Amino acid sequence: MRYWWVNQNQTFRHEIAGGYLWSPKRNANGARNPFYESMREVSPGDLIFSFMDTRILAVGIAQSYCWESPKPLEFGKSGENWEGIGWRVKVHFTELAKKVRPKDHIDILRPLLPGKYSPLQPNGNGLQSVYLTEVPTTLAEVLIGLIGQEVAPIAMSAAQVKPVSTDDLDSWERKIEQGVAADSSISETERLAIIRARKGQGLFKERVAKIESKCRITGVENPVHLVASHCKPWRDATNEERLNGENGLLLTPSIDHLFDRGFIGFENNGGLIISPVAHRPSLQRMGIDTTTAINAGVFTHGQKQFLDFHREAVLLKSSRR
Repeated sequence: MRYWWVNQNQTFRHEIAGGYLWSPKRNANGARNPFYESMREVSPGDLIFSFMDTRILAVGIAQSYCWESPKPLEFGKSGENWEGIGWRVKVHFTELAKKVRPKDHIDILRPLLPGKYSPLQPNGNGLQSVYLTEVPTTLAEVLIGLIGQEVAPIAMSAAQVKPVSTDDLDSWERKIEQGVAADSSISETERLAIIRARKGQGLFKERVAKIESKCRITGVENPVHLVASHCKPWRDATNEERLNGENGLLLTPSIDHLFDRGFIGFENNGGLIISPVAHRPSLQRMGIDTTTAINAGVFTHGQKQFLDFHREAVLLKSSRR
């Protein structure tokens, strides 16, 4: 279990009631934000302290890994300058009867605050610039002690969490697909090709097959058992990129799932990257030997550019620790 602190001043009501966390991917100026990047490190069973208006008001248990998701409509004008696509994690929140004010206990908490990415200032005030940040186990244990007995059953249930599926990704892609289907500026033939490319089939697969001959991981060669997987996901790509053969790899469906959801990725030199949040026994059963280094072979220059995007924007992150 890892422990997280989330500042929810603008979005507390929506996120607590809706059972999720959501953040943009980057700052409004396009710069990386470490507190948004933290979303990519959360795993099911992690414990999250929800802070708003000087107090810890709720404790949550992460139910899912992070995934790409549009900004919730219920946010309204909250975060109106945020980009429209961000990171989302399902969380089961429990609002607390005892709402601890960390500033009242700062003499105890101060020595335990992390030197980097602390959720609190040394005087006990919150930091508006922080959204989600990891807190050390020692600090988490003291916070749990301050909150009292109502946290104990929450923490115990966290160990029993089974990851839930992220069900809005497909519905979001279907909405994009509907927009493509209704776009009269695109020829009917191209519209069909773009729509089929979402499932890794059709013209896109034909173009990928001119570069790829088998699954990069399992070695399966029969095209019947392969799909063309986008390095820059279909949902994030332009129509041109959706049909670009260099934006694809031929993969078996299970490997495609792992790649599309960010549980695996590839270095430009062919090295397989396994996300630290991935469930390794599952990967083993899906055809990935997690006990040895795997090299998937040579990529073209164009593939490397699209793989850069995948590592930067899709692959679930490595821990900072």
